Amino acid sequence: MGDDQLQPFREAPRPPHDPGRPIVTFLCTGNAARSVMGAAMMRAHYGEDPPVSVLSGGTHVLGGQPMSVRTRTALERHGLRDPWHRSHQLSATDVERSVLIVAMEPDHLRWMRRVHPEGAAKTGSLKRVASDLKPGSVDDLALRVAELDLGEIELEAWEEVVDPGAGLQDDYNAAADEVAALVAQLTRRLV
Repeated sequence: MGDDQLQPFREAPRPPHDPGRPIVTFLCTGNAARSVMGAAMMRAHYGEDPPVSVLSGGTHVLGGQPMSVRTRTALERHGLRDPWHRSHQLSATDVERSVLIVAMEPDHLRWMRRVHPEGAAKTGSLKRVASDLKPGSVDDLALRVAELDLGEIELEAWEEVVDPGAGLQDDYNAAADEVAALVAQLTRRLV
């Protein structure tokens, strides 16, 4: 989306605390850019009464921090704000509760296999899950994720959404544009 196509701001809904909804968790390194973008975009897509709870976390996080200014600016280009975000280290509880963990690069998948092997089978890259998850309903999401055999597949370089960290605003904008397209594809398949 170009700067000439700015939309009015929509606030990403506050993450719901509904234990009855399956949880989809976005994962990146610092929980400051890519996973923040993915979670905010999916929550905005589903609105106030989402079929899933959408959370985010990171593999190496300084907890409790707001998103970066460049991430905020990139989200604003998509008409989104997420004032509730605070960085969060992915925990064993998060892994246990999540039905699907959506990672941004193969290194995150390797980290999951090493640190949280119990969650490897439900952790896939955004690019792979957006293209390979069979469409269905929220009721069969866990089964459809299991069918992907995510814990056993060989990780490939094409699965990476490039980390804009330490880059310029244009790098963050490019990452947000890529994440937006992939999240749109995933939401059509998810439920």
